Amino acid sequence: MQVWLVERTYSDDEQNIIILVYATPDGERYFRKERALTSFTNDVRETTAAVDVSPNNLGAVTDPEERERYATEAARMAEAYDPDDTV
Repeated sequence: MQVWLVERTYSDDEQNIIILVYATPDGERYFRKERALTSFTNDVRETTAAVDVSPNNLGAVTDPEERERYATEAARMAEAYDPDDTV
Protein backbone atom coordinates (compact mmCIF):
# COMPACT_ATOMS: atom_id res chain seq x y z
CA MET A 1 0.00 0.00 0.00
CA GLN A 2 1.40 3.41 -0.94
CA VAL A 3 1.66 6.02 1.81
CA TRP A 4 2.87 9.62 1.55
CA LEU A 5 5.19 11.60 3.83
CA VAL A 6 3.02 13.81 6.03
CA GLU A 7 5.26 14.66 8.98
CA ARG A 8 8.95 14.85 9.80
CA THR A 9 10.00 15.63 13.37
CA TYR A 10 13.26 15.59 15.25
CA SER A 11 13.57 14.04 18.68
CA ASP A 12 14.66 16.41 21.42
CA ASP A 13 16.15 13.70 23.57
CA GLU A 14 19.68 12.34 23.56
CA GLN A 15 18.85 9.70 20.94
CA ASN A 16 18.91 12.18 18.01
CA ILE A 17 16.10 10.44 16.15
CA ILE A 18 14.28 11.68 13.06
CA ILE A 19 10.67 10.50 12.98
CA LEU A 20 9.03 10.16 9.57
CA VAL A 21 5.28 9.65 9.37
CA TYR A 22 3.70 8.47 6.13
CA ALA A 23 -0.08 8.25 5.67
CA THR A 24 -2.63 6.89 3.26
CA PRO A 25 -4.29 9.46 0.97
CA ASP A 26 -7.45 9.40 3.10
CA GLY A 27 -5.40 10.02 6.28
CA GLU A 28 -6.95 7.03 8.03
CA ARG A 29 -3.81 4.87 8.27
CA TYR A 30 -0.19 5.74 9.00
CA PHE A 31 3.30 4.26 8.94
CA ARG A 32 5.99 5.55 11.31
CA LYS A 33 9.69 5.24 10.53
CA GLU A 34 12.50 6.29 12.88
CA ARG A 35 16.08 6.99 11.84
CA ALA A 36 19.12 7.91 13.87
CA LEU A 37 20.70 11.19 12.81
CA THR A 38 24.08 9.49 12.62
CA SER A 39 22.80 7.27 9.82
CA PHE A 40 22.62 10.31 7.54
CA THR A 41 26.34 11.03 7.89
CA ASN A 42 27.59 7.47 7.49
CA ASP A 43 25.61 6.42 4.45
CA VAL A 44 23.10 7.84 2.01
CA ARG A 45 19.52 7.30 3.16
CA GLU A 46 17.17 9.41 1.15
CA THR A 47 13.68 10.25 2.27
CA THR A 48 11.18 9.72 -0.53
CA ALA A 49 7.81 11.38 -0.97
CA ALA A 50 6.05 8.02 -0.69
CA VAL A 51 6.83 4.45 0.29
CA ASP A 52 5.08 1.13 -0.23
CA VAL A 53 4.33 -0.80 2.94
CA SER A 54 2.33 -3.86 3.88
CA PRO A 55 -1.15 -3.03 5.22
CA ASN A 56 -0.17 -5.09 8.29
CA ASN A 57 2.42 -2.39 9.15
CA LEU A 58 -0.09 0.47 9.18
CA GLY A 59 -1.67 1.90 12.29
CA ALA A 60 -5.06 3.57 12.54
CA VAL A 61 -5.35 7.35 12.92
CA THR A 62 -8.07 7.78 15.52
CA ASP A 63 -8.01 11.56 15.99
CA PRO A 64 -10.30 13.24 13.39
CA GLU A 65 -8.21 16.43 13.21
CA GLU A 66 -4.99 14.48 12.73
CA ARG A 67 -6.69 12.32 10.08
CA GLU A 68 -7.75 15.45 8.19
CA ARG A 69 -4.28 16.98 8.50
CA TYR A 70 -2.66 13.77 7.22
CA ALA A 71 -5.09 13.56 4.28
CA THR A 72 -4.42 17.19 3.35
CA GLU A 73 -0.65 16.76 3.53
CA ALA A 74 -0.72 13.43 1.64
CA ALA A 75 -2.72 15.09 -1.16
CA ARG A 76 -0.27 18.01 -1.27
CA MET A 77 2.71 15.65 -1.49
CA ALA A 78 1.06 13.51 -4.19
CA GLU A 79 0.36 16.62 -6.26
CA ALA A 80 3.85 18.09 -5.87
CA TYR A 81 6.03 14.96 -6.09
CA ASP A 82 6.37 11.59 -7.72
CA PRO A 83 6.49 8.76 -5.18
CA ASP A 84 10.24 8.17 -5.65
CA ASP A 85 11.22 11.85 -5.47
CA THR A 86 13.61 12.74 -2.67
CA VAL A 87 12.19 15.27 -0.24
